[in-house]
Amino acid sequence: MKISYNWLKEYIDLKGLTVNEVGELLTEIGLECEAVTPLGRGPEIDDKVVVGFVVSAQKHPNADKLTLCQVDTGDGQLLQIVCGAPNVAEGQKIPVALHGATLRTYGGEVIKIKKGKIRGEISEGMICAEDELGISADHSGIMVLDESYELGAPLAKYIASDADYILEIGLTPNRADAMSHYGVARDLFAALAHRKKKVELSLPSVAGFKVSNTQLTIDIEIADRRACKRYAGVSITGVKVGPSPEWLQKRLKSIGLNPINNVVDVTNFVLHECGHPLHAFDADRIAGRKIVVRKAEEGEKFITLDGVERTLSAEDLMICDAEKPLVLAGIYGGLYSGVNEQTTNVFLESAVFDTVHIRRSARRHGLQTDASYRYERGVDPEMTIYALKRAANLIREVAGGEISMNIHDEYPAPITPHMVDANLQRIRRFIGKKDITNGDIKSILASLEIKILAEIEDTLRLEVPSYRVDVQREADVVEEILRIYGLDNVEPPRKIKFAWHQPGPDHTKVSKKADVSKLLVSRGYSETMNNSLTSAEPYNEANKAQLIELINPLSNELAVLRGTMLFGLLENIRFNINRQIPDLRLFEFGKTYKKLNDRYAEDEFLALVLTGSYWSDTWLETEKKATFYHLLNDVEAILQYFKLHKVDKRHYQSDEGEGITIKKDGKHILILLAVSGSILKKFDIEQPVYYSEINWNALLSAAGQIKTTFTPLPKFPEVVRDLALVIDRTTTYQALEQAVLKLNIKELRDITLFDVYEGKNLPEGKKSYAMRFTLRHDEKTLNDPEIEQIMQRILGVLQAECGAMLR
Repeated sequence: MKISYNWLKEYIDLKGLTVNEVGELLTEIGLECEAVTPLGRGPEIDDKVVVGFVVSAQKHPNADKLTLCQVDTGDGQLLQIVCGAPNVAEGQKIPVALHGATLRTYGGEVIKIKKGKIRGEISEGMICAEDELGISADHSGIMVLDESYELGAPLAKYIASDADYILEIGLTPNRADAMSHYGVARDLFAALAHRKKKVELSLPSVAGFKVSNTQLTIDIEIADRRACKRYAGVSITGVKVGPSPEWLQKRLKSIGLNPINNVVDVTNFVLHECGHPLHAFDADRIAGRKIVVRKAEEGEKFITLDGVERTLSAEDLMICDAEKPLVLAGIYGGLYSGVNEQTTNVFLESAVFDTVHIRRSARRHGLQTDASYRYERGVDPEMTIYALKRAANLIREVAGGEISMNIHDEYPAPITPHMVDANLQRIRRFIGKKDITNGDIKSILASLEIKILAEIEDTLRLEVPSYRVDVQREADVVEEILRIYGLDNVEPPRKIKFAWHQPGPDHTKVSKKADVSKLLVSRGYSETMNNSLTSAEPYNEANKAQLIELINPLSNELAVLRGTMLFGLLENIRFNINRQIPDLRLFEFGKTYKKLNDRYAEDEFLALVLTGSYWSDTWLETEKKATFYHLLNDVEAILQYFKLHKVDKRHYQSDEGEGITIKKDGKHILILLAVSGSILKKFDIEQPVYYSEINWNALLSAAGQIKTTFTPLPKFPEVVRDLALVIDRTTTYQALEQAVLKLNIKELRDITLFDVYEGKNLPEGKKSYAMRFTLRHDEKTLNDPEIEQIMQRILGVLQAECGAMLR
């Protein structure tokens, strides 16, 4: 959330605090300030910099280059100020920084002005140059002011400034009360009050609200009182819709909002001022001069302000007139009921809606607005009428018109403040600080507007203000006290107790993950972590049927539980390629989820992706593009770590791509494939991507069944024989390998494919495989007749089952 520093100062006095100090204080009390960004140009001049008059200017008795000045600042007393500027002279009007002033220089330095002695003479302030006031880089001499400037007036009155700072606050979802400038000011007030700083907190007065006539009275009916807790409205006639004045546009632009027109801008201004959403209708479009708050009809059509026709659910709360729906309540206005340049009469809405209804409707339609964001978390019912009056007054100010109906406030079941009992001794024990006094606790509660209704022995009966929807228990009260008291003020205990870690049932799984992670990192991979919540958009229709949907998704992008690890990794690849990082090796441990008939399945996987160059150009080697076999080599390194040597590799094809599947003893372990072009196109990836998905639990289970055995070093030599075979192009290496393995030749130690050739000098439809066979006997050295007999058996089975011929 963005907070304008200048806007914030309209509700709380922040004199003596720099914007960075305000940011640090907000972070201390739980409103984490993530960034402070300068906005606009011009100096930020302290109110203690005033217009002064040089009554006399004499040479400093102890320094040739200093001048001793007597300065009048309009309070009837002369100040003695030592000045080093060469152009200071009697009779000038000059800017004077008084004791306690804070100067923000053009170079960004912050200077605190204090009384002191310079070369033995008292100096009670500072006569300023332009750079010292942040106006320009000029430091050639003091700034000489125009004679028309009023003596003693703040210089800021004459030096216009657009300088501002934007504080970006990372709000937690429970802090609905701080989603406005006044809400933030309210927390600052509590913190400063506890630190014994005298500050004032105030909202602009609405005393000027006055009903001129009742010519445009709009009736209000709440048909669904569970979904709508309170609804108030007022009409304004004779408005002139047009651009907002500069001050209003400036406020909205400072927090990133685009001005629309003076009426709509006022509703947005009040929303960000006090946190209460409002909506403005073109009153002449309200049929029957009646507002009805009701549920929509199932399947009813409604066109929102963005021009999109939406199909409504019977659970959607609508603001309607006597004939038709006008607004998706608390979320988005309708296309034909909003204020435009032709509008002359306005109806203002200020309401309180049920948080669950708003949240579900917003998610259902994929909409999130400033209003829905606040309604989903809870707004202050006691702010309803103030916000309405404040907006009505501002509309009259910026667009003219008259208030033409008495405020109609439908509040069928008033929301009462929440009561909490808090024990003083338990508060101290929870905070961990025994010497925090009852007086400190009570003053903090008072600064937070939490009323103490009664005190019985050590227990306080507290009334929590309606805007603090998150304070429901004694522990919540303790948290409020602690954040204002200050976490840094609680000393850590001298002794810290902790329990030794005891390996649990998942210890082996965790340690194996760590080992495999180290293995992959050593092979150039980086680990990534993706959200288990994702979008359903990349999935085909068959897979969408198996996806598990969330009842209340945060957005369409986080609407389902992932059914595969692939799409998250492709998002990572796209993100990196868009930032000129095309060569990637990534892995991720995670879970996938599927709905199978009437049950749900959750599986754990290790997923790998490889794309781009396997290694880049160097003086030693040229660039090598990553291939399917590079990833296969990395996967086999994992299988080797788990001692899974003899595995079954089969061809595999799906919508995701084509490759192989690997099984052990008939149980699926992993797939490895080249990702299909159609899927890569969905992610705007134009380079090949290779992907492997390893069923982690199946891998651990298969590895757990393998016993470690000892094999002594061989006493007899190995023999290597090669066969160059001509086979059909459709014949796979796997078919050749399986045919040989079925012979169960105990002397056969290894089979390797070391060359593949397709081209001229071969018959049409044929290819050549060169296979190497390693032979060894455990008890003797093989002789030539024995070797020849084995090779003839191998050649015979390859000819008979695979149609192979010697080349």
